[in-house]
Amino acid sequence: MKRSLTSGILSVASGRAITTVLGILSSPLLYRWMDEGEYGAYATVLAAHSLFMILVSTAISDGVRKFVAETREESGWERSVVGFYVRLATLLAILGATVLALLTYVGVFDALWGPEFRTYLYVVVGLVITSQYWELARKSLMGLGLERYSEPLKVLYNVAFVVVAVPLVYYGYGVVGALAGQIIATGVAAVLGLGLLHSRLSLRGVFRFGNDGLPRREMMAFNSLSIVLVFLVMSLYHIDVMMLQALVPGGQVDHYKAALVFAEFLWFAPVTLQMVFVQSTSELWSQGREAEVSRIAARTSRYTLLLTAVMAVGMAALADDVVPVYWGPGSEPVIAPLLLLLPGAVGFALARPILAISQGKGELRYPIAATGVAALLNAVLNAVLIPRYGIQGAAVATSIGYGSMAVLHVWSARQVGFDPAADARYVRIAATTVVAAVPIFSLADAISASIAVPLVGPVPVSAAVVPPVGLAIFFVTAIVFRALELTEMLRILAGFPDPIGSAARPLCRRVREFDGEGGLSRYF
Repeated sequence: MKRSLTSGILSVASGRAITTVLGILSSPLLYRWMDEGEYGAYATVLAAHSLFMILVSTAISDGVRKFVAETREESGWERSVVGFYVRLATLLAILGATVLALLTYVGVFDALWGPEFRTYLYVVVGLVITSQYWELARKSLMGLGLERYSEPLKVLYNVAFVVVAVPLVYYGYGVVGALAGQIIATGVAAVLGLGLLHSRLSLRGVFRFGNDGLPRREMMAFNSLSIVLVFLVMSLYHIDVMMLQALVPGGQVDHYKAALVFAEFLWFAPVTLQMVFVQSTSELWSQGREAEVSRIAARTSRYTLLLTAVMAVGMAALADDVVPVYWGPGSEPVIAPLLLLLPGAVGFALARPILAISQGKGELRYPIAATGVAALLNAVLNAVLIPRYGIQGAAVATSIGYGSMAVLHVWSARQVGFDPAADARYVRIAATTVVAAVPIFSLADAISASIAVPLVGPVPVSAAVVPPVGLAIFFVTAIVFRALELTEMLRILAGFPDPIGSAARPLCRRVREFDGEGGLSRYF
């Protein structure tokens, strides 16, 4: 492989850690400084943009990430693949921007959500162009195994967005200011990303239209199926927000979007794995290393479920304390939908790396079928529950839709040719979660003190104490119940950069030696 799987995961994880922190800092500012209903309107516009961009950009981002990573005998394979997708990206960006401008001009979005959305969608026309090239550059670098470049670019994009959007919102430009921040951030990242790509593979090949040996029929078939798959996945993200905008008052959409932002923090690790696994497992599949793919899938599923379970328990335990501090006064309505969303978010987290491995093989029929069932269930439940129960109904419907993804994609994976549940230890993980939740919730309830923080106000001490203590409680419980082996944890830490890796490697060797002599096995 062009780089180890661990290095790719760590590169993406480090970039996502920084972008998560930036999101944690900027989201409550946007929520507080926008007028009532504007944060929900902004979320709705981005949801519409994301769904629209599926038609414009999915064929590019998924296709280039998969095919440029494959090992082929054709001369100049990587350069030809990137050149093909740059040409296709330009054509689709022009068509997409034109279609969106026409839909906005004839009043489609006015009828759906109100006349103020006409201005917002005209601004989004520019975002179609910049985000297309940003996605192309980033996914091309990832396909080449250059996450060490693609992830700093993601950080740059997020920094640029915060630097531009937050001041514009503060000075009263609202949704338009936030969208302008998106355009500038994606534009800057796209220019630098294409420059990096050109330094590795000359983009002069974009203008070569001769016989380059590319399997265009295979590439276009994969692109078409990818569009269907990504549309179904993204509908799970966005259909609830778009329905709420049309059916309930705007202030409630603000609260629901805030709950979604919190719940989606659970996806930090699964999204990281998903970003790396498409190109990494694509190479393994192309080399016929099916056994290795199955081993990676089984272990990843167990680790993902463990990590998201402990995060969900901690988030639920701290919700009453943290939500009012984070989102500000009057944000208490965020708590109920957040708690309803958490179980489903754990299920969706489990499905994400499984889906990426299936995409890596290129057999998308079963993943499309599984995602289609989940998306249909999600849409029907939202249509039934939102008119009666508002944001709580949307949370229940979305949580069920999210959760169904885990079950459906385990089935899909078995049809594709690997079993992510081979080493799942579901009963042990469930026992770990239930047992560990008792002291974690008790600790959160027992700590009532708060500390005054300048510019923020009183911050509960539990927010600083419960996460590290709860994490330790959870992983000790997991080792006791054999949901996780101590040697596994140390082996993972040994793959981290120094000083963590250098400290963990000798410990890992000692524990293996001790266990080989029957030491730990006598107790667990």
